[in-house]
Amino acid sequence: MNKIVQEDYSAYRPRPLSKEDRVNVTLLFGGLTWRAEKAIEAVFKGSGFRARALPAATKADLLRGRELADVGQCCPTAFTAGNLANFLLSESERDGLKEVVDKYAYITAGSCGSCRFGQYHQTYELALSNLGLDAFRLFFLAQSNPVDEKSAEGLDLPAGVLAKALLLMLAADAIQDIEYQIRPYELEPGATDRAAQRAVDDLCEAAERLRAPDGKVGLAAWTLCSREIPRALRRARRHFDAISVDRLQVKPKVKITGEFYLQTVEGDPNYNIHSWLEGEGSEVYPAPVVIWLDYLLRFEAQYWEERDFEPGARKSVLAYRTISRLLRLRYDGMRHALGGLAHPIPRQSDLQTLAAPYYDGRLSGGEGDMLIGKAIWAHTKRKAHMIAELSPYGCMPNTMSIGAMAAVQGQHPDMLYAALEVKGDSEVHALSRCQMILTEAKVRAEEEFEHALKAAGLTVSQARDQLNRSPGRPTRLIPSRGAVGTAASIVLGLGGARL
Repeated sequence: MNKIVQEDYSAYRPRPLSKEDRVNVTLLFGGLTWRAEKAIEAVFKGSGFRARALPAATKADLLRGRELADVGQCCPTAFTAGNLANFLLSESERDGLKEVVDKYAYITAGSCGSCRFGQYHQTYELALSNLGLDAFRLFFLAQSNPVDEKSAEGLDLPAGVLAKALLLMLAADAIQDIEYQIRPYELEPGATDRAAQRAVDDLCEAAERLRAPDGKVGLAAWTLCSREIPRALRRARRHFDAISVDRLQVKPKVKITGEFYLQTVEGDPNYNIHSWLEGEGSEVYPAPVVIWLDYLLRFEAQYWEERDFEPGARKSVLAYRTISRLLRLRYDGMRHALGGLAHPIPRQSDLQTLAAPYYDGRLSGGEGDMLIGKAIWAHTKRKAHMIAELSPYGCMPNTMSIGAMAAVQGQHPDMLYAALEVKGDSEVHALSRCQMILTEAKVRAEEEFEHALKAAGLTVSQARDQLNRSPGRPTRLIPSRGAVGTAASIVLGLGGARL
């Protein structure tokens, strides 16, 4: 009788990536917007690395991820694993498996906590193992790394590269924000998309030339004060200012929230919700990456606040709070370089206070209490007519958040909130649910616009005549004056009135 030998589990340890490997190995990454990915490619290129963003994830990637790993996993895992697997398969058909293993490595975020994000690396390992790519290198950067400190050194990314990538992500957020505020009102279809492409090209040119100093103090000062990226954004602004717009079109504003991957990507993984909402006559308020970074800083500060008995705890709290303030200031500088139209991010303390009656701020899975806080903030502060929340099927943290939102809606019965469960291949159900609530948002936007005309003492033709005489730049800031919608805010500004 054959004896069954059971091997002990050992954590994944990637082969090191030496400095010599930079010449031949291309770092693959993905999961962000195309703007951020293109800019980060330029950062790596300018820093002597080879890097390439994976193609946009598709339904074919979802099916491949389910085939190679776990069919019960949440769709962000399946899309990501399948996206990587399909890319490597297509490359191996041309070059062979060994060449792919030596030619590419994958860099992504890793974590821990109550969501399955902490086990993503095991899904990737399983998928690659089923393809015969066990030796393929995976590197994880996060709060908690699935490899130990020594093996994590296999990827030697200088701090300057990470600092430059951070700045470029902030700049990409600002570009995305004004793009979504201009495109619904463009008079020439496609003009905003072309302007965004040119703006990102300007950003990439600057990114390739960026040179960060060595040393912690010098790098910190450069990250906070360097002017290269704001200058590139000021140049990029001219592309958006050349667009002809009609902002008296009445459109409901829809705030996107939810699980990080689903609220960030633009494509099949979230049913193309951004473009679908625009096609339905909405103005989309996208979810920037910077607010997630700010949340991570807040959570670290909160961790040390609760451990003030430990040595150095108070210094850690002060450090994280200071970094958070500086992050916000840096992002505000980039917003202003683009004319000030991009939305400022809400303060984490405000979101935490709003969410506190409904969700414990110490729960760290998913977006934690921030998802609740953002929904209440968007509604009570009149930032959006409607909130569309995107949750992966089977995601425990988001399921908890949606449960808490039932109590929120009990206290705010006039909140238009669409909780959309995303499975990756059930868009008819999700989008039809969203459309029902969007219909109510359109009615509210129309009613608000009529109230704004009355308050301003104007008719639509009178408002249009005033705008035609002094149209202003598309990137200029539009004060809300108590209104949510862009058209209503414009009318109130023309009449010097408020709602």
